[in-house]
Amino acid sequence: MSPTTALRPREDAGLHERFARSVRARDAGAQMSTADFADWLRRRRQAHRFQVDRIPFAQLDGWSFQHATGNLAHRSGKFFTVEGLSVTTPTGPTPHWQQPIINQAEVGILGILVREFDGVLHCLMQAKMEPGNRNLLQMSPTVQATRSNYTKVHRGADVKYIDYFVRPGRGQVLADVLQSEHGSWFFRKSNRNMIVEVEEDVPLDEDFCWLTLGQIGELLRRDNLVNMDARTVLACAPTRYAEAGSLRSDIQVRSWITAERSAHEVRIERIPLANVADWVRGDTVIEHVKGRYFKVVAVSVEAGNREVRGWSQPLFEPCGLGVTAFVTRRFAGVPHLLVQAKLEGGFLDTIELAPTVQCTPGNHADDTGRDRPPFLDLVLSADPSRIPYEAVHSEEGGRFLNAESRYLFVEAEGTDDLDVPPPGYAWVTPGQLASLVQHGHYVNVQARTLLAALNTGAVTL
Repeated sequence: MSPTTALRPREDAGLHERFARSVRARDAGAQMSTADFADWLRRRRQAHRFQVDRIPFAQLDGWSFQHATGNLAHRSGKFFTVEGLSVTTPTGPTPHWQQPIINQAEVGILGILVREFDGVLHCLMQAKMEPGNRNLLQMSPTVQATRSNYTKVHRGADVKYIDYFVRPGRGQVLADVLQSEHGSWFFRKSNRNMIVEVEEDVPLDEDFCWLTLGQIGELLRRDNLVNMDARTVLACAPTRYAEAGSLRSDIQVRSWITAERSAHEVRIERIPLANVADWVRGDTVIEHVKGRYFKVVAVSVEAGNREVRGWSQPLFEPCGLGVTAFVTRRFAGVPHLLVQAKLEGGFLDTIELAPTVQCTPGNHADDTGRDRPPFLDLVLSADPSRIPYEAVHSEEGGRFLNAESRYLFVEAEGTDDLDVPPPGYAWVTPGQLASLVQHGHYVNVQARTLLAALNTGAVTL
């Protein structure tokens, strides 16, 4: 090695404080006041025409059920397919099930561009329409695009600002990690979650605005405003938590995760959609025989501010409002989160860390005893005084229709029987979760939403 070779620091020592300063900046130092944001978003909603209509499968343009398998696929062979999945796991509460699943092999980019204004980091956020959002328009990352989108398989317009994330040298990478999407509905789907800082002036498109992390935290306290793709990127922000210690060391937490992954015997097979047991296909819907879980439907879309102005596609529509919650408590004054090692059929590596409760209660209306999800009743019966954060957030609106969950933190101070949680659960600190999320496929997308609320100051435990 040459004696003149320059070494770099392994970590930017000041980066954590720069993000913390942005969290503290609510209006002072902001490019747009939080009070003005609602009017700005209303103007963006009025500036474009949006229309989403349910249609029969036969009216899908470019989509059809394949003759041999019954899989629902696009004629280009791109985008995604709706296939069948068979899961067998003798170590789980449900030993075997089959279901439709979205197979989208390509890796998308979810990226937030950041820049300092007057010494405060701001995030470039987009007012983006997604057909599955109940209110259609929500705040998304600077870039939210599948490979098919930004390579223009759809023959539409260029994805704005994409060069900052795919061309080396356009900016400084502050976060870059592959993360999973919903393991119950996607088969091994990953997105590249990125935060890139620029120093140059960035032309501001009318559907984009600069917000501090603290302002986004304020917006995360409102229902259906910050979309899932923005939340997962914000969870990956390089955030440091001042913690005096934890119940388990970091290596003990990683060892526990590895042991959970090793202990689960899982056989996962992709099968033809036509062969999925207990699911029936009609002219307008594919649904479970008991009317539970979710449905596969079709929609036609008009959107004035998308790369393509009109299209049709399948969507997954869940049957009911989900509940997603971290049970929290302090040990020796340090906040901890009760995570579960959750197995989902679409995960790349068997299990990922999930919130304490992650389910749709309506799917368990008849369950009692051990069949009912642990801690669900604790969360549903929690006194409001023990809920420091609660908001309804949409899931991925590009693939799911009206998919919403009630996200919350529930304090369980004084609950002695939780000192030693049941098998499959463990106490970790927010800092430990933030450290794990810097690596791919450790923390699931629902847990990342709640971590984003912590990272942006939407809630303080």
